[in-house]
Amino acid sequence: MSIAARTDTQSPALHVADSHGLIRVHGARENNLKDVSVEIPKRRLTVFTGVSGSGKSSLVFSTIAAESQRMINETYSAFVQGFMPTLARPEVDVLEGLTTAIIVDQQRMGADPRSTVGTATDANAMLRILFSRLGQPHIGSPNAFAFNVASVRARGAITVERGAATKAKPVTFTRTGGMCTRCEGRGTVSDIDLTQLYDDSKSLAEGAFTIPGWKSDSFWTVRVYAESGLLDPNKPIRKYTKKEMQDFLYREPTKVKVEGVNLTYEGLIPKIQKSILSKDKEAMQPHIRAFVERAVTFTSCPECDGTRLSEAARSSKIKRISIADACAMQISDLAEWVRGLDEPSVAPLLAKLRHTLESFVEIGLGYLSLDRPSGTLSGGEAQRVKMVRHLGSSLTDVTYVFDEPTIGLHPHDIQRMNDLLLRLRDKGNTVLVVEHKPEVIAIADHVVDLGPGAGTAGGTVCFEGTVEGLRTGGTVTGRHLDDRAALKGTVRTPTGSLEIRGATTHNLRGVDVDIPLGVLAVVTGVAGSGKSSLVHGSLGQRSGAAGADVVSIDQTAIRGSRRSNPATYTGLLDPIRKAFAKANGVKPALFSANSEGACPTCNGAGVLYTDLAMMAGVATTCEECDGKRFQASVLDHHLGGRDISEVLAMSVAEAEEFFGAGEAPTPAAHRILGRLADVGLGYLTLGQPLTTLSGGERQRLKLATHMAEKGGVYVLDEPTAGLHLADVEQLLGLLDRLVDSGKSVIVVEHHQAVMAHADWIIDLGPGAGHDGGRIVFEGTPADLVTARSTLTGEHLAAYVGA
Repeated sequence: MSIAARTDTQSPALHVADSHGLIRVHGARENNLKDVSVEIPKRRLTVFTGVSGSGKSSLVFSTIAAESQRMINETYSAFVQGFMPTLARPEVDVLEGLTTAIIVDQQRMGADPRSTVGTATDANAMLRILFSRLGQPHIGSPNAFAFNVASVRARGAITVERGAATKAKPVTFTRTGGMCTRCEGRGTVSDIDLTQLYDDSKSLAEGAFTIPGWKSDSFWTVRVYAESGLLDPNKPIRKYTKKEMQDFLYREPTKVKVEGVNLTYEGLIPKIQKSILSKDKEAMQPHIRAFVERAVTFTSCPECDGTRLSEAARSSKIKRISIADACAMQISDLAEWVRGLDEPSVAPLLAKLRHTLESFVEIGLGYLSLDRPSGTLSGGEAQRVKMVRHLGSSLTDVTYVFDEPTIGLHPHDIQRMNDLLLRLRDKGNTVLVVEHKPEVIAIADHVVDLGPGAGTAGGTVCFEGTVEGLRTGGTVTGRHLDDRAALKGTVRTPTGSLEIRGATTHNLRGVDVDIPLGVLAVVTGVAGSGKSSLVHGSLGQRSGAAGADVVSIDQTAIRGSRRSNPATYTGLLDPIRKAFAKANGVKPALFSANSEGACPTCNGAGVLYTDLAMMAGVATTCEECDGKRFQASVLDHHLGGRDISEVLAMSVAEAEEFFGAGEAPTPAAHRILGRLADVGLGYLTLGQPLTTLSGGERQRLKLATHMAEKGGVYVLDEPTAGLHLADVEQLLGLLDRLVDSGKSVIVVEHHQAVMAHADWIIDLGPGAGHDGGRIVFEGTPADLVTARSTLTGEHLAAYVGA
């Protein structure tokens, strides 16, 4: 085969197709953006900076990435679009030069109990095929190794028509699945404490149920038991016969008629398992979660030993390793095992599986195992798991969008993440990164700094250009880019200690440690070294002995609909409603847009939604209440000269003055507002929907709420996540105030500024997974810098310039 020789000798003029080297955004108005116009170079690494709430995510995710996804969805047929999420066109005048966007955000992975790291990344799917081909004894197809597939057997007959004749043929259907029949593939079994479900000294008519929400007049739950005809509603439960107790607790679904309505009666245990226990515990309301923790104990399934798999699936092995053993291995070890397999018949599968597992190791997640439930991953871990499928991709000229990819990473691992971002760029892709860490900002080709403040004080572009230009640009980010917290001259003296002995949670190796009380203690170490296992897994069990109440503020996401706002989430709305009710002599429920005071036209939403099938729905401001969400009669009631809608439109700072020594003194509301101001949320409006808050704002809102709890020990898990360099200083001040008020503060953290500010450091390591789980240093930050005996010590020394 010959290749035609080129005849041109001089380089041609720039082709018109090569002139589209910019993503142009003009007039962006999403959320708090104020007619933002920017030009972002393609095939370069652009970092978006600015204080938390300045509009970075609104520009990158809600405008650029959202429009790219919407336009891709429009290329499908209307039928297919009907099955896809509907996306509205962002509020922007012009968007040009977009390419296909691949979004790698911090959204937690589904917390479904059946979802694991392996199922979320296709690694399990490849392992199942591998074992179905090479496993001995051979037990069946890949389904036979799937813990989400149950074994099914069925017999029956089908009718076959041939001309005028019909003939019935017997058929048998069999599907071999890998699900453990005892735990149904969950790996755990639950044991329910019946005394927490009902008071057996009472009858159903007397309100025997003690389950939250099960009131005696509830038609769909309680009355179906009392009026089913299967039980005597006036007999105390403890006097039930054996048959009545069986019907009450375990009866299969049965049709019954209550007041002429056909309903389904089901035993109490299966009903509780389906209605409450099948849900994600973290997504439950606090009082429901408290009930579940009180009434139910979860233990590892004794039949499958927590592997989720049937005995047959565990019996099939490759080189003495079963699929359960493979999934339980640390991924770095599993990658080594797969490299040792050499079978030409499955060579393409082995190559793909090797690449996937090696990508985990390369991205710093080699310490995970494939059977790790995906709901237990931190935000940073979840984001990096999503990145796995994009490493080594042959796609070019796409736009990768990252939301703080260094969250949860030790300074030692940030360089590795930087290398990955640069590799994606060097393949000809556009990389957009929302980030606060100076180490990532330093590698940017182009920087867009938003601000100058947060919320309504932000939403404008303060700077566009190079990193050097940012340093001298005079913006908040530029001024703080080279900030370095200094080591303390003197550290506080502990007032006591929390003793942890023989901690073995996850990868901890019988750790013994005394965590000092009355000081700011920081637990650090590389990702996967065992920090959270030590603090969350062991501290709660040991704290009672020390007589200290622990308030734990972890990284679980704040959940809330567009009806939720800072006032409802923090409990601020309750004292405000009571103050309005007292001043006007009416019921507090009138001042809730989710209750009696709601505008009847929009049901208190403030907008009307029109569903347009496969096209994005349209939201229009309610004409009846003009978007204020309340009935007109409710707005006639005033407190300090303001109606309830005007109060909800106030910022936290305004409201703090209003309810403090201002026009409407309300001590309960003022205390909550003071906590919100303490964590740097003075600019938020009280009625702003939670769905519009940035990650950093949500983290601080959660912190402010937990500060109200009366605890002696505060445990914080990476409180600097989502915080701008300028906000870290304010956080350190808040931590100091907590300690100075007599509290003990324990922080799991990677940020060197928090380490430098600590009174005591506990460093775990030396590595991740089975290479970690040990205490490698205990002492003051100054001692750690002097010793430089650990990775943390080396990076902290470099940070403080020692």
